[in-house]
Amino acid sequence: MAAEIRVFSCLSDNLGYLIHDPQSRMTASIDAPEAGPIIKVLEREGWTLTDILVTHHHADHVGGIAELKHKYNCRVVAPHDQQAPIKQVDLRVENGDVVRVGDMLARVLETPGHTLDHISYVFDNEKAVFAADTLFSVGCGRVFEGSYPMMWQSLLKLRALPDDFRLYCGHEYTASNVKFALGIEPNNPDLQTWAEEVTRLRAENKPTIPTLLGDEKKYNVFLRADEPSVAAGVRLKGASADDVFAELRERKNKS
Repeated sequence: MAAEIRVFSCLSDNLGYLIHDPQSRMTASIDAPEAGPIIKVLEREGWTLTDILVTHHHADHVGGIAELKHKYNCRVVAPHDQQAPIKQVDLRVENGDVVRVGDMLARVLETPGHTLDHISYVFDNEKAVFAADTLFSVGCGRVFEGSYPMMWQSLLKLRALPDDFRLYCGHEYTASNVKFALGIEPNNPDLQTWAEEVTRLRAENKPTIPTLLGDEKKYNVFLRADEPSVAAGVRLKGASADDVFAELRERKNKS
């Protein structure tokens, strides 16, 4: 039986995710921005939370852990960096580790840059990647603790995943990301098409996530820092991908 994934809003602009294995009836929450919305979806579906898969230590991704662990006695899986302020962790994981949730297997991919401890969870059988604040639709996370070259390398790891994988990110930032990207590649037809769809979805108060990685590779300028058209868009023709990415991120920081 295929895994079931639910997408819902948390806090002001976070996205919450539950992934459920119908065979074992085990359910994982990707991060825990706040407990209330997660409990609401669990109760609506008749699911019991067995795991929380934490991507990084920022408060808007771990704020609901204590309440959820108290209510469900669920396992908390988190990055191996024990300096990160994540409480009540049961299992620490690092690059290449595999986390089992029922019959579902989540492969750990270290994707630092936004934070040094940031990891993504790749469900190969389900063709889904939960990239939290490393990769957004048409965007990427701010670089708070790492460096621009580090973040670019993390994006390349995600870009290397198959085109038919679905991207689940940590925030609903797509509309603002599209606006920025159109300023870099205004003549990108794939970006123009996605911009129209994003406008429609948001007008109907629907999430823009998940998206297909294959589509992101066509219009996400941060994934395309090594493309000549993106370099030209920031007036860095012939520059290295590291330099183009750094310029993109600096511009987005100020937008």
